[in-house]
Amino acid sequence: MKAVRTDLKMADGRTIYYFDQSPQIRNAVDKREVEERPELGQMRLDVLTNEWISMAAHRQTRAFLPPKELCPLCPTKPGLDTEIADSNYQVVVFENRSPSFANPNGAFTLAQYANLKTPVLSAAGHCEVICFTDHHEGCFGQLPLSQIRLVMEAWRDRVKEISKMPYVQHIAPFENRGEEVGVTLNHPHGQIYAYPFIPPRTEKMVAIAEQYLASNARPLISDVIERELKDEVRIIAQNDHWLAYVPFASRYPYEIHVSPKSFVPDLAELSDEQADAYPEIAKEVLLRLDGVFGIEMAYIAAWHQAPVRSARKSFGLHWQITSIRRQPGKLKYLAGSESALGAFIMDMKPEQSAEQLRAVKL
Repeated sequence: MKAVRTDLKMADGRTIYYFDQSPQIRNAVDKREVEERPELGQMRLDVLTNEWISMAAHRQTRAFLPPKELCPLCPTKPGLDTEIADSNYQVVVFENRSPSFANPNGAFTLAQYANLKTPVLSAAGHCEVICFTDHHEGCFGQLPLSQIRLVMEAWRDRVKEISKMPYVQHIAPFENRGEEVGVTLNHPHGQIYAYPFIPPRTEKMVAIAEQYLASNARPLISDVIERELKDEVRIIAQNDHWLAYVPFASRYPYEIHVSPKSFVPDLAELSDEQADAYPEIAKEVLLRLDGVFGIEMAYIAAWHQAPVRSARKSFGLHWQITSIRRQPGKLKYLAGSESALGAFIMDMKPEQSAEQLRAVKL
């Protein structure tokens, strides 16, 4: 699929990108009054863990669960001017109105030392919103295959383009679905965060992946996939190019990893054949997740990929879906051991949740 991208300016100077499956006339003008953009936030170093923490106080005033008729991600209609000026769209991406990270004013250099004198830095980076459809109801897994494919094309495009920003070190597209995981807008959408540093979990995974490649001359993710194909018991679904499985040491009651069978460092480097094969397995996995209890499962779906400028041969792309629901009326809370110490304890074996997911009748 070769998506047609149209770039337009929003009233406050942000850019909106329309992605269409075929040429469309996209010239709608954002007629809203110009509002002042929020100031760039701060980054402060937690010297006890050597982790950067973003301070984005302006996000306190962002939209919180507005009713459908006031949804800012729906197309503009009479009486409601939204973030999307057009009266319809297929997939759109635009710069976040209340970003955690934003383009810096001038040059940016990340401090490389960790002590009490480490300076406070500007929260340099980039944050975008991606709307999967112009329909307010529904969800990603219920979209037609062609629409999921268009979303994939938008992801590939944005990762490729954002990677060119000199201050961006890592890019993470993700989707939060369900109020249980903190969703503030119910319209089907995701976000793309571009960090000026490598996030803590990614940094740990990169170190392990680099060490494994040096010792075994093969990417770790490739051997993980080989093990899953051999064991079979944790596999949820597969096709010629993708494998979906519950990881050997899952952290959540329902956790699914979806990996390309052939090593790829990031979304931008997926082949067209791999991208074409993604919608089928993505849709099946999410429908199976909803089918476990016959209810819409709250989840976080995040793309893990190699940093922009490192570990390109060792860190493999994969899509991680985690749900905190363990029974219809019960959630897995990240309590003392998980939240305070980062030590996860699972109440069920991965093989059990894999069996339940496979048993769902589609």
